[in-house]
Amino acid sequence: MEGKELTFGEKLVGLTFNPSGDEKVNKAKRLCAELADLLNEEMSQRENSRISTILENKAYGDILDAQMNVVKVLTLKY
Repeated sequence: MEGKELTFGEKLVGLTFNPSGDEKVNKAKRLCAELADLLNEEMSQRENSRISTILENKAYGDILDAQMNVVKVLTLKY
């Protein structure tokens, strides 16, 4: 991944941050990054209204929340 420009979704989920090197964490982050990139690509191709912008921002937040919660479950030690 070194030298490769991260996508919007990869930056959003912090794809490169995985201190434990856990492959399940990598997979969860990649899947959520892909979802964020799908949304980002779609929204960049259409004219945004106030409502679509609100929904888009909410969706990004929900993707990020889901990714963080999945990682938390995957790495739970107690």
